[in-house]
Amino acid sequence: MTCVHLFPGQGSQRVGMGGAALFDRFPEQVAEADDILGFSVRELCLTDPERRLGRTEFTQPAVYVVGALGYATARADGLPAPDAAAGHSLGEITALHTAGVLGFGDGLRLVVARARAMARVTDGAMAAVLGMDEAVIRLLLRRAGLEAVEVANLNTADQTVVAGPAAKVESASALLSEAGATAVRRLDVSGPFHTSHMSAAAREFAGFLDGFPLAEPAFPVYANRTAQPYTHADLPRLLAEQIDHPVLWHRTVRTLLAADPDTEFVEIGGGTVLTRMIRALRRERPLR
Repeated sequence: MTCVHLFPGQGSQRVGMGGAALFDRFPEQVAEADDILGFSVRELCLTDPERRLGRTEFTQPAVYVVGALGYATARADGLPAPDAAAGHSLGEITALHTAGVLGFGDGLRLVVARARAMARVTDGAMAAVLGMDEAVIRLLLRRAGLEAVEVANLNTADQTVVAGPAAKVESASALLSEAGATAVRRLDVSGPFHTSHMSAAAREFAGFLDGFPLAEPAFPVYANRTAQPYTHADLPRLLAEQIDHPVLWHRTVRTLLAADPDTEFVEIGGGTVLTRMIRALRRERPLR
């Protein structure tokens, strides 16, 4: 049976994330993170006194640190290394860290650069559309002249995330609700992530990646951009393109299940959002 570790991205954050015991267990890594960030990651995650956890430039480092330390905890407690890994959006960098592509500190530096580039794109929004096929969503948006709202995350057959300028996403949400979507839920983000509106951020991040040390993955890590394992040569390009292209989560999981219907998925980082998606994806088709 194949074992795949999963790492969540932005949107999984919450005050109290990780728990005090996680930060107590890895004082050296926490100190390194504080030095890189210039603030206490423990305080941000556990109490968030300045209410910054919802801002992209703070969310992404917090989620990365909790995921990376969560993996270190699991391994120290006897969990074997996985056969493969995948991360949703930001979680992909955490997955690459666990595969040895990046050390803990370099992974955090990459996350900080990514978050800063993405945070510069403002006045955007994202919304999860439930109970409506992706092709229908695209057709309705095009007919309504809302091409500025694009498909950003293909999570399951019944959950597609759209993104674009905030006012346009609001109009699209009303349109899709009236057209029969089960629900349309605004996400707690401030940018139109994984759409063409993020092209400037993708270019900025690509510049940061130029020459950045990236090792060969110790085990396959599936790329959001292609739903296939990263190759060493493609790492910089795909990491940058992920920012302004859709997250192909549905296809990634279907690819893994096609190879082994009995794949065991283990979500690392304390959340269950990806685990719930896996359950939905398993119900979509017979696995044998």
